[in-house]
Amino acid sequence: MRDLDEVRARLAALQEQDLPTHGGRTLAYVYDSGLAEVDRLGREALAMFASSNGLDPTAFPSLLQMENDVVTMAARLLDGEQAVGTVTSGGTESVLLAVLTARDARPEIAEPQMVVPTTIHAAFLKAAHYFGVEPVLVDVDPETFRADPEAMRDAVTDSTVLLAASAPSYAHGVVDPIPEIAAVAAEAGVRCHVDACIGGWVLPYLSAVDRASVPAWDFSVPGVTSVSVDLHKYAYTPKGVSLLLHRTPELRRPQYFAAANWPGYTMLNSTLQSTKSGGPLAAAWAVTQAIGESGYVSLARQARAGALAVASTVGSQWEDGIPHVRVIVAPDSTLVALETDETCDVFTIADELLARGWFAQPQMAYRAMPATLHLTLSAATEPHVEEFLGSLLESVAAAVEAGPIEVDPGLAEAAAALDPRTLDDAAFDGLLQLAGLAGEEGLALPERMAPVNALLNVAPAPLREALLIAFLDRLQRPDRD
Repeated sequence: MRDLDEVRARLAALQEQDLPTHGGRTLAYVYDSGLAEVDRLGREALAMFASSNGLDPTAFPSLLQMENDVVTMAARLLDGEQAVGTVTSGGTESVLLAVLTARDARPEIAEPQMVVPTTIHAAFLKAAHYFGVEPVLVDVDPETFRADPEAMRDAVTDSTVLLAASAPSYAHGVVDPIPEIAAVAAEAGVRCHVDACIGGWVLPYLSAVDRASVPAWDFSVPGVTSVSVDLHKYAYTPKGVSLLLHRTPELRRPQYFAAANWPGYTMLNSTLQSTKSGGPLAAAWAVTQAIGESGYVSLARQARAGALAVASTVGSQWEDGIPHVRVIVAPDSTLVALETDETCDVFTIADELLARGWFAQPQMAYRAMPATLHLTLSAATEPHVEEFLGSLLESVAAAVEAGPIEVDPGLAEAAAALDPRTLDDAAFDGLLQLAGLAGEEGLALPERMAPVNALLNVAPAPLREALLIAFLDRLQRPDRD
């Protein structure tokens, strides 16, 4: 057996290449409460229950108790008097299950559809791909980026099994008009799912302080049948834990899977997983117990204050705040999206921020929506907002000086004409080199991603998807040297 200290040292060396998960400087992917002792408790619980198996709750009743405790807490937050819920591995699994359950509740519909706004999370498109539920995408209001209930009503057919909306949307940070959308669903006799993965553990605590400032979105809205809430986001628990809640037990029943038609144990699952570590659930239970309601109110207000400080300083008009950037829409929660004028681009700003120790996520243009810079504000970011805004100001100035990335029109035209279904591995190798994602000796990410992102931004979505799949495929090939 190898020396354990050597293995630990190797782990530490590997981790040095990663973005920081604490300190509030990574404005996507991770969420930091700033409570070091609570984080430590979560890791202790994660390790303590890492070998427990949630497959059979009668074998590990501790996990059943913790799951019911966490669901009870969430149901109370979301005004779900009869609500039941299930712990999943993350928001995508919660969404997958919501779509699968809606489909399986209507087995008489041969070609099921779901009606969703174009700002809905891509997890719904993944569910559509996996489960054969056609996504009917409905354009959102071009000014507010919120779903259009009447347009969604017009898209409902006899094959519709689900309507879905966001609280808030990931890309723009606004809450869709849930009461109106839920009313459309109820009128049509179909389910209505609210994707509150990123807002479900912060919006209720903001409501506790000022209910009028938060649009209605949870089980208090008639017609809402299910809600997804991630605990590893604003509940600040270790990854990965999410919840899928249904308004009643009857609505959840199609979610279960059982198989007795084989010689082994009768398989009985509430999620897509069978074996699942009890560690993330135990960590979520421990962290939520430790922080408690008053703690979450404080953390929610802190993260919201950070988002409002960024939004107000940047401004919603070009002439406000920081020149050449603006907040694309006033945030309803803790997410802020910025766009640029023609003097610069969000891809260069993202590179400049990274050089100054901040990770912000560039988002590609989509339909009539411009490319934006996504900022997720955690409680731990709020004390450093002034520093971030200084870095943003410098980054925008540098981006303006460099000018926007220009993609050769001929290259853009050629990309638009490509059908990725006709390309083989050699063709993808060439395209990856052309895009700046590979060199002659293989994959080679450039130090600055702006030119790559600018090219991807003008590529049609199917080509962008195919290129990134090819890139990931090559990243995940083992080194056998």
